[in-house]
Amino acid sequence: MPKFIRAYFTAALAMALAAFMAGTVLAQSKGTSKIICWKDKSGKVIGCGDKVPPEYEDAATKELDRSGMTRKTTETAEDQAKRAAQDKALATQKAEEKKLLDEQRRRDSALLNTYASEKEIDQRRDREVQVVEAQITQLRVSHTNATNRHKDALSRIAAAEKTKKPPSDALKGEAEDAAADMAKLEHNIASKNKDVEDIRARYAQTKQRYMDLQKGSAQAAAPSAPAKK
Repeated sequence: MPKFIRAYFTAALAMALAAFMAGTVLAQSKGTSKIICWKDKSGKVIGCGDKVPPEYEDAATKELDRSGMTRKTTETAEDQAKRAAQDKALATQKAEEKKLLDEQRRRDSALLNTYASEKEIDQRRDREVQVVEAQITQLRVSHTNATNRHKDALSRIAAAEKTKKPPSDALKGEAEDAAADMAKLEHNIASKNKDVEDIRARYAQTKQRYMDLQKGSAQAAAPSAPAKK
């Protein structure tokens, strides 16, 4: 017999057995207004009666009236716990979405109240960039000074070596200190250049958001919570 035919007859037999059990119990319980059937973990009805046996208290059940109609069903304790966890996760996600939306609305309101035009955004960006660029200029001056000190120390070391006199520890330390200052200043200059890039990028986003709000497309651009994994 093909597998699908065998599976069909097995399922039909299980349904007939469940109906027979429920009918038998109902017939024996005319004095009660309801009957309860309990299921195994696979969802198959394995017994019916006026109450669920203690060993099946955590099982899924269905409640029948005297006519055999299903009036209520319950999940297993495990399924109830899973559903409760899902409901809690969904509530948390919705709360996070609301929090993000409220925060975006607050920022949008502040943005519209801060600037009267796109030009004002550009002007503030330029002022911030100018402050950082002035710092970069000062750092480059300091780097030039450190470079000159390093070159001078190396020159004096070379001159000492020509006279076959070992350079002093102080002279060597001066060269090392100058080299360390150069490296530190180069790092600071690179960091400040990155700050300028970040400022320009940040104000580009601010300006785009401002333009979207002015065009009435704030809702389309509103952020959403991260997708649930």
